[in-house]
Amino acid sequence: MKKKSLLLVLVMAVVLSVFVSACGGGNDSSGNANNGGNSGNNGGSEQGGELADELNVFNWSEYLPQSVIDKFEEKYGVKVNYNTYSSNEEMLAKISAGAVGFDVAVASDYMVEVMVKQDLLLPINKDNIPNLSNIGDEFMDLSFDPGNKYSVPYMWGKVVIAVNEDKVSKEVTKYEDLWDPEFANSLVVLDDQRTLIGIANKMQGASMNSTDSAVLEKSKQLLVDLLPNIKAFDSDSPKTMLINGEAKAGIVWGAEASLARMENPAIKTVYPEEGVQLWQDNFIIPKGAPNQATAEAFINFLLEPEISAEISKEFPYANPNVAAHEFIDEEILKDPAVYPPTEEIEKGEFLIDVGEAIREYDRIWSEIKQ
Repeated sequence: MKKKSLLLVLVMAVVLSVFVSACGGGNDSSGNANNGGNSGNNGGSEQGGELADELNVFNWSEYLPQSVIDKFEEKYGVKVNYNTYSSNEEMLAKISAGAVGFDVAVASDYMVEVMVKQDLLLPINKDNIPNLSNIGDEFMDLSFDPGNKYSVPYMWGKVVIAVNEDKVSKEVTKYEDLWDPEFANSLVVLDDQRTLIGIANKMQGASMNSTDSAVLEKSKQLLVDLLPNIKAFDSDSPKTMLINGEAKAGIVWGAEASLARMENPAIKTVYPEEGVQLWQDNFIIPKGAPNQATAEAFINFLLEPEISAEISKEFPYANPNVAAHEFIDEEILKDPAVYPPTEEIEKGEFLIDVGEAIREYDRIWSEIKQ
């Protein structure tokens, strides 16, 4: 869907006899929504309804360009208050603890399932998101949300090993290689309990989603043994330490490895022999969202092919919006750090809800990070 012209927006505004206004409210990274009034009648909604004056967004850091937010604000006259978190668990904790006012958030596959079970999400009105048709069929109707009742695909990808070949003498082919003393105090790893414990599970030949107490206890010991090699836990911008040379290698998002290589060609992406963690992030609308229709207009806007491609250009995660691919640079589409080869996808594993075993994961993570 192409962006409407300014003239059309003005005509619609006159017909609806409304005035476009944007209330104040700044971005913050505290996870507390900066709530604005939702009584404004902003014309121009492509869904035919009235939009709120403000929209409160809760998302990962470095995941949505400011330029895209600016375009949405300009097009719809809606002020976006942008709040960030560093992990699915942080987002869940804040929303389940009663952090109200968020209109739209982003959750990974397994976390959508968790939040549905905890009755934390609103069903999405897909009639308000016609651009959902741009999403490839393989990213829809997945096991964590059959029928996409509560979620809309945003981006997908995997966790890889990134290695600075100028600083590493040995060949790295698997996770186990990162336990080598050569990497003492020189690894940057994601600050993500499901990812790190899942990798340790995988090293034992078990599932990343194992609930076997013996496997999990062994994973704890493996990660304790890795601690001397870890210089930093960083899910926000792990590429920074790879680019500036502070880290010889890392366990990072594929897009971060790609961005690091753009700045430092010595950065190589490695698919570990044990298999990668695959993930799909999705838009969700928390229960109690004051501006659901505006949230759906925002989601629909982000799924416009050229807008979605603009997001991928700045943050090159794999994009499930197949209509956007014609606007994405070939360099990104062919980058193995971004779009994994088929054989790696087949070897990969998605995280799922581990039920009551999450308490054991929480305990292990707390003891590792203490």
